[in-house]
Amino acid sequence: MINIYNDMTRKKEVFAPVSEDCVKMYVCGPTVYDYFHAGNARCFVIFDFIRRVLEYAGYNVKYVQNFTDIDDKMIERANRENISVGELADKFIAEYEIDAAGLGIKPASFAPRATEHIDEIIDIIKILVDKGHAYKSDKSADVYFSTKSFKDYGKLSGKKIEDLQQGERVDAGMLEEKRDPLDFALWKSKKEGEPYWETPWGQGRPGWHIECSAMVRKYLGDTVDLHCGGKDLEFPHHENEVAQSECATGKTFAKYWLHNGFINIDNEKMSKSDGNFFTVREIAEKYGYMPLRFFILSSNYRMPLNFSEEVIKAAQSSLERIERFRDTVDFELKNAAESANEENLDDLLKYRDKFKEALFDDFNSAAAVSVLFELIKEVNIKMGSASKKYLELAHELYDEFCGLFGFVAEAKESDVSEDYILKQIEARTDAKKAKDFKTADEIRDNLKSQGIVLEDTPSGVKWRRE
Repeated sequence: MINIYNDMTRKKEVFAPVSEDCVKMYVCGPTVYDYFHAGNARCFVIFDFIRRVLEYAGYNVKYVQNFTDIDDKMIERANRENISVGELADKFIAEYEIDAAGLGIKPASFAPRATEHIDEIIDIIKILVDKGHAYKSDKSADVYFSTKSFKDYGKLSGKKIEDLQQGERVDAGMLEEKRDPLDFALWKSKKEGEPYWETPWGQGRPGWHIECSAMVRKYLGDTVDLHCGGKDLEFPHHENEVAQSECATGKTFAKYWLHNGFINIDNEKMSKSDGNFFTVREIAEKYGYMPLRFFILSSNYRMPLNFSEEVIKAAQSSLERIERFRDTVDFELKNAAESANEENLDDLLKYRDKFKEALFDDFNSAAAVSVLFELIKEVNIKMGSASKKYLELAHELYDEFCGLFGFVAEAKESDVSEDYILKQIEARTDAKKAKDFKTADEIRDNLKSQGIVLEDTPSGVKWRRE
């Protein structure tokens, strides 16, 4: 049984998908006008992790994450670089895929681009116009959603129409276009230098909110199980998606809403518009990708996180500890003997139960990481005297836990094959037997220069990667 905190109801609920055959999950993806930053990465890593947990629990997950490839920022940058919006999108989708792979993010079942779904966008706008939930401006090709036509507007964010009206500020030109200041654009009129498409209302391009509604409907149907994104998308983006989708279909748009908290720098939200951010690429070039993934998963997904160089270094150290454990278990397994007095394997199996308990309590990755380190601590205590079956189970649990987290040891230029290392250890042992200590020391120092540390123990030579 999985418990999920549902932002729509503001409480934990037992997860019950619409269909047992398939969990439908939609994640709002990046606007591809630049490299994505650590704040964006938190969204992509968290929901990749949640997808993995659902699959671990036995569900078949249909996972859709879109690319927003047409908006004001994309048009502005494409014009500045004297390239088309499509060329800009192609470039940064490719860069996204590099960084996403580095972070261990599994490819989506579908990764649709907004500009490839103009027909679906036009179709849903037509439905809204025909039902009286949307209208064309008298002065342009703009089409607006009538916010007050949806009586439940604000149910996701908790905002009230009357409060929004008091705080709304609209310039005089826009008031001439709209019937109500709270109405939002479904379709925008063509402007000079912008891409455009032909529609029944005139030439133009889609609004941001309607893009996601159209892509959700195409790939996942009228109702999805999980709709996910950053906390900053809850209002107005997700609120507007709810309104336009439920007005178009007459059905519940999403059963569960999940939002991840911000990553802050000096307690201020990481944001490109404020210039207050580090790109994932910048972080990876200095520390690697996996420390960032570890940092993100070591805290509750709904809580804010504060980013600093110190926390990434700490994450790097934690991952090195995890990798050393793997190398040590691998080494011990090669030398372990069958034992007539097997340990009680239940002492290890209890960690699987604790791990699942953490995961299934609103995807508590922080508690699950703690369980991994508890396992490592217990096995390390028994290392050297443990039986083969005990070590095999420890290795199995390690692979199971780290596989779910998506923690993958990152290859280093200094990495060499295990076969090479073992042959070098054998050559060093032969040199020591021949009292050729100079050669033995040279082999040890050469391995160290390649990131391989040797340790002479009573039971033999152990090695690990730095």
